Amino acid sequence: LISPLSSLKMSGDDSKHRLGWSRDDLKPQLFPHTREGKVQIYSSQRRWVQLAHGWSRIGEGADGEKSNEFSHRVSSSSKGNAIVEDADGEARAVRSLIAQLCEHFYKNGWATGTSGGVCIRVGGPQENRPWRVFVAPSGIQKEDMVGDDVFELDMDRNVVVPPRTSTRKQSACTPLWYLIFKHRPSVTSIIHTHSINAQLATLLDPTECSKSLRITHLEMVKGVGHHAYDDVLEIPIIDNRPSEDMLADQFEEVLAKYPKANAVLVRRHGVFAWGDSWEQAKTQYESFDYLFQSAVEMKKMGVNPWEIPSQGTYRVADETEPKAKRQKTGFNGTGKIDNSSDLNSNLTPILPRDAKHLLLDIEGCTTSISFVLETLFPYVSKNVSAYVESLTPSEQEVLLESLKADLTQAHISQIDDVSSITSIVQTMVRLDIKAAGLKTMQGKMWKAGYENGQLKGHVYADLPPALQWFQSHGVKVHIYSSGSVQAQKLLFGHSCFGDLTSHFATHFDITTSGNKKQAPSYGNIAAHLGVSPSEIVFCSDSEAELKAAKEAGIGYPIMTVRPGNVAITAAGKEEFPKIFSLLQLCGA
Repeated sequence: LISPLSSLKMSGDDSKHRLGWSRDDLKPQLFPHTREGKVQIYSSQRRWVQLAHGWSRIGEGADGEKSNEFSHRVSSSSKGNAIVEDADGEARAVRSLIAQLCEHFYKNGWATGTSGGVCIRVGGPQENRPWRVFVAPSGIQKEDMVGDDVFELDMDRNVVVPPRTSTRKQSACTPLWYLIFKHRPSVTSIIHTHSINAQLATLLDPTECSKSLRITHLEMVKGVGHHAYDDVLEIPIIDNRPSEDMLADQFEEVLAKYPKANAVLVRRHGVFAWGDSWEQAKTQYESFDYLFQSAVEMKKMGVNPWEIPSQGTYRVADETEPKAKRQKTGFNGTGKIDNSSDLNSNLTPILPRDAKHLLLDIEGCTTSISFVLETLFPYVSKNVSAYVESLTPSEQEVLLESLKADLTQAHISQIDDVSSITSIVQTMVRLDIKAAGLKTMQGKMWKAGYENGQLKGHVYADLPPALQWFQSHGVKVHIYSSGSVQAQKLLFGHSCFGDLTSHFATHFDITTSGNKKQAPSYGNIAAHLGVSPSEIVFCSDSEAELKAAKEAGIGYPIMTVRPGNVAITAAGKEEFPKIFSLLQLCGA
């Protein structure tokens, strides 16, 4: 075969050398490679297959008024008349456009391994004709797709024109396309990809419980529709299933719940985005992907994409944040807490390289606060009568006197029957009284419950692998809790992940070291360990404890943020780094 370049006519006219890299004339078939050819192409020929004239992202504003180049929010795009008028020409153009889009998405790494898809519909009531729905097939390499591979359907999902290749299958996303059309009647184009940026954005919350991803104060927020730069963009997140069609129930729920959303993230999977034209869908999808990547990179830097910058950027000042109310739960109280706002904000400290002593709280750190409130306390109240009956008369008498002493010390008088151990215990548990006699009795009851299998200690799933990492890197882990040392060992010795006690070097409680909210207690712990307080990393959900530890000279006080923890005050958010998972302490 002869290379096209080998047939170029050579010329001795040096004046032509400046016209291009070929240093000579080009044959007509190579015209696009000449300077004049490129000028003609780029001056009037668009690169994408066009369905209508003059599309622009700027159409109608979020308030329903016509928008302009200065509008903060844009809700719809604008375009001119259709380019193709006959049905066959329209179908050919849409099919070709879908193939072109899929190739583009593949080249950007959004549709690898046959993943992803595009759906475009044309026609509809505004054009006084039925909708024609064109859908990319499933299981085909998107970079190699052609228009003849595309399905044409009607709005009842009936195949109107099948692909020329009879073995093609419809996308498993097809039911979701129609759900979006149902809840977003103006939508004409939908894009689904497995973008790595979208997938990672769904994992910014290590607990994987978040229902949405929030982003604000990024310029590209304007590109997704309905939002201005300083609005808070909220993209719903649903959980993945084995196939896309199984997402339908979750999908329909979030479409109704988030009326401004132009995208839905699927955890550990990807994203769906849409628009009122293929151009708008593509523009908004690209803006979303940019924002997802920004969010992931910002978190690496310790910057939270969902937080309004506290300084260094223009903004309208909000009202002064109200002071947080004191909320109590678990060993420290009795109420349930909604701290969802705290779960959307954290910095990610790594255990300092030379740190060899890690001190952990239990409630709100290794273990859910609700475990104490909803499991341990009810177990005592429910089984106290049977426990008392198992004691000898003399043991009952000793216990009763001990509990009465607790009542006197706590100034509690509202007991129905002061001679009844059961009545006293149930009242003290209900009032969340911290007293030595009660704690001793609770410890004995819990010990029996753990040993007979009625109780299993709750620990978060990140604890066992974190403990293994600490052990393999020579980090000694110690426990400091208001619960007794015996209760601590029972919980970890009979945890839902088995016996974890071998991973802990030392246990401390209020009887061995002092009140957790007083600085000298942490000095006592450091002295017992034979190290300077500055060498200790302390993790707790309690601001008061962290402040006391900081006052005592603890080197690294860190706030643990778990579902149900007491809400963090504004001062606490500024003063202490926060983690969602103990694995965030583990380095490479």
